[in-house]
Amino acid sequence: AHLWLGITVSVFVLSSAKMLVFFTVAAGLALIVLFFLRERFPYFFQDCAYMLRNVILAVRMLKCRKSKPFYSIVDRFLDAASRHPSKVFIHFEGRAYSYGEVDKQSNKVARALQAEVRLQEGDSVALFLANEPSFVWTWLGLAKLGCPVALLNFNIRSKSLLHCFSCCGAKVLLTCPELLDAVEEILPTLKEQGIRVFILADSCSVPDIVPLSVKISQASDEPLSPALRSNIHIRTTALYIYTSGTTGLPKAAIVTHERVWAASFLLFACGATAEDIIYVNLPLYHSAGFLIGTAGAIDRGMTVILRRKFSASQFWDDCRKYNVTVMQYIGETLRYLCNTPKKDNEKNHKVRMAIGNGVRSDVWSEFLNRFGDIKVRELYAATEGNIGFINYTSKIGAVGRRNILQQLIFPHTLIKFDVEKEEPVRNSDGLCIKAARGETGLLVGKVTQRSPFIGYAGNKQQTEKKRLRDVLKKGDLYFNTGDLLRFDEENFVYFQDRVGDTFRWKGENVATSEVADILSMAHCVLEANVYGVKVEGHEGRIGMAAITLKEGEDFDCSDTYKQVSNHLPAYARPRFIRIQPCLEMTGTFKMKKVKLVEEGFNPAHIEDQLYFLDTDKRTYVPLTEEIYRAISSREIKL
Repeated sequence: AHLWLGITVSVFVLSSAKMLVFFTVAAGLALIVLFFLRERFPYFFQDCAYMLRNVILAVRMLKCRKSKPFYSIVDRFLDAASRHPSKVFIHFEGRAYSYGEVDKQSNKVARALQAEVRLQEGDSVALFLANEPSFVWTWLGLAKLGCPVALLNFNIRSKSLLHCFSCCGAKVLLTCPELLDAVEEILPTLKEQGIRVFILADSCSVPDIVPLSVKISQASDEPLSPALRSNIHIRTTALYIYTSGTTGLPKAAIVTHERVWAASFLLFACGATAEDIIYVNLPLYHSAGFLIGTAGAIDRGMTVILRRKFSASQFWDDCRKYNVTVMQYIGETLRYLCNTPKKDNEKNHKVRMAIGNGVRSDVWSEFLNRFGDIKVRELYAATEGNIGFINYTSKIGAVGRRNILQQLIFPHTLIKFDVEKEEPVRNSDGLCIKAARGETGLLVGKVTQRSPFIGYAGNKQQTEKKRLRDVLKKGDLYFNTGDLLRFDEENFVYFQDRVGDTFRWKGENVATSEVADILSMAHCVLEANVYGVKVEGHEGRIGMAAITLKEGEDFDCSDTYKQVSNHLPAYARPRFIRIQPCLEMTGTFKMKKVKLVEEGFNPAHIEDQLYFLDTDKRTYVPLTEEIYRAISSREIKL
């Protein structure tokens, strides 16, 4: 027995020694491989983690697509309200609203509207509301009825507002007291068209606008039957979100339930969890604030800190007060924060991640230096687009990163683009030419079953304009993003510029032809050529217009100011006017803009008369070199 025990122990020791050697060698090789991957492919593990999350999301999307009845973001909300009814969903101006409260309030809104309007599944309703919790629960109530909802920009007025309302096919408009004046202005036209207007208030002095708050408070908060939205599926229209493009007026991008899911998944793709608290200060009528921020929070089961509007001075105090861990931004947001006076407690917060787009590299670096190690998840996307990118590595300056999985599922490419002619460059076969690695090109996304382009409501012409055919082979179809990008050797994506008749200022897209139409309403203006120019230290481009005057007329500063201030939101008003004897045209009678954009607004280099929109004086004033220096030194805020 002792002999056998000795032999057994000896064999075990020898085996253990061999195993130890084997595991030591294996561990050494693994470390060498890991070291090699880290040195040769520094983003390998981040790529893997991001792609794994996307595989999980693809599986979830497939389940949603196949589920019967269809499982929408509303069902996700109902599940969250069932799991944790007392968890805070929205914090707003000192008041907390739980998932359960918002659920019940949305039921009351839905029942009140059912009683008043007899809304049916598929009936479109337009929301013209400010950033407040009622926006969220009103949308939820309508979604429970299976109604597509148009999210109207609360900055627009008159012609633009009427246009945005009309193109979504809604028969009902819901508004709030602070926007009553804007609705009253278009009320006669709405009345002619048989549109019913409701206001979220106890009373209203304006005839034909029905107060709804009392009816909501009296309505039952019992759950609504899912049968009310039984015909909803993944390709059904869920929302209309407005975007400016090459038209004179905003376009209603059709947002299907599939796109709602895709946008809401972005928080998970960036690593957000149910324990995170997100700070939403962007407008809820935008994709970023509503789909990524609010719908994304619903998907994760998060708490939303909602603000009426952005405040740089109160931002970090809010973050500390509510233990915010995730913030949203546009480029201007981070710049405003960096422009605030420095304080000792700037890094005393729990924000770990910032999600958004449009930040300049220098502002990005300054933001991190000032406010700590925050993971900035810069992204590139469009409301109606079929291709987008996320910079999940936080590499400063990049708007995203390409990976193999994305290229397989969402085929896309950069093609050579002629900026002067404003059209893609084609070869002798009539096909587009791919841009070389490192070369700036027009981003186009292939239209497939997995990556469709739905288009714009009531605007076939503009939908067709965004479709690009015969790109890489005859008969293929791509979505034209209208954006010039660049891919570098490491697969990072860099935004270069916009093409066409749109520029971006204060986080908003501005359609140049809409601004030109308004300028032409001034009695002195004959023609207007509107474009965006860069201003040192600012993201995007600010509005400028080259105009010609009617014969015998001088530039009327006050009348021109009156037209732009009455009919355009602040971000769209041209801050600079250039008086020209005539406007240069292309061979196809398009106004030339490239040279004007390059020349900018420096009075020392331009012989034409220049004017500046002085917001304090509420008029246009001659643009002097002194004013120019004050703008450049940021003494004058734009």
